[in-house]
Amino acid sequence: MLLVTGGAGYIGSHFVKEYLSKPGSEVVVVDNLIEGHRRALHSLGDELTKRIHLIEADIADERTVADAMERYYVDSVMHFAGFCYVGDSEAEPSRYFENNVAGSLKLFKVMDALGVKKLVFSSSCATYGDPQYAPLDELHPQNPVSVYGLTKYLIEQALWSYGRTKNWSTVCLRYFNAAGADESGLIGESHEPETHLIPRVLKAAKGEIDHLEVFGDDYETDDGTCIRDYVHVNDLADAHIRALDLLNVKTYSEAINLGTADGASVKRVIDLSKEVTGRDIKVKYSKRRPGDVAKLVANCSKAKELLGWQPKYDLRKTIETAWNWEQNRRY
Repeated sequence: MLLVTGGAGYIGSHFVKEYLSKPGSEVVVVDNLIEGHRRALHSLGDELTKRIHLIEADIADERTVADAMERYYVDSVMHFAGFCYVGDSEAEPSRYFENNVAGSLKLFKVMDALGVKKLVFSSSCATYGDPQYAPLDELHPQNPVSVYGLTKYLIEQALWSYGRTKNWSTVCLRYFNAAGADESGLIGESHEPETHLIPRVLKAAKGEIDHLEVFGDDYETDDGTCIRDYVHVNDLADAHIRALDLLNVKTYSEAINLGTADGASVKRVIDLSKEVTGRDIKVKYSKRRPGDVAKLVANCSKAKELLGWQPKYDLRKTIETAWNWEQNRRY
């Protein structure tokens, strides 16, 4: 049985839906529902929902997690749980260290005690810090500049240690910018507050916010706005399944980038969103934010080599699925 931490969250719920597409599969989801949504799992339909064993608990609750792992004979873990706002992490570092790092270490302690040695971790390109070159490959130095990025880096280091000392088999998947929604419209991105670019652009298109604030139009890029690598959430879900398959056949301790290798500027995202929605989008330009870099794009050759993975969604399709979700939100 597979344990999915944070399985009611944005990326976690998309993974669960994809994983359960295999007939007869089941998952145990441990989620404290602080940022996750019970509705995200219930929206999948009765046939899938009955194969989800949801335990509302924190990963730091060692007894509850241990009981769940023993009761359901868990042999692998998919670890999504964690706070994920860069700005929030800078304002409340203690909260991020306690939740992301200390919580993960308690999860690893339980796994170690029960002899569970396979884990796929939801990491981030934020572990790299300021890029020294682009596109970034996995050999790029890791020097995180945010507390959030540092927490992900520390968890990676803990996993390397378990691999070395306990023979654990782990894959750390370093996402670039997750975006989009499932094409069914049943699940999608729902954060409070919402800080990610594509949903905020679409909220401006809907009139839910008066305008989109863009931080900086004087970067060293073709149109002056930041370039980022937007990868569809279903492509991420697919990569996680492939990573789990990899661990089921061979012992690994790997880090793998997940992106499209096709960077898009903020202005390009806005222009495509106007085309997709057929609506005008008001934009206000402000000064650069501290810590924002001009370009952040993935080199994904390792994902192709080890996982046989390539993204299927381009930016337009990603925005189209996000727009479908925004128009028909369920939670």
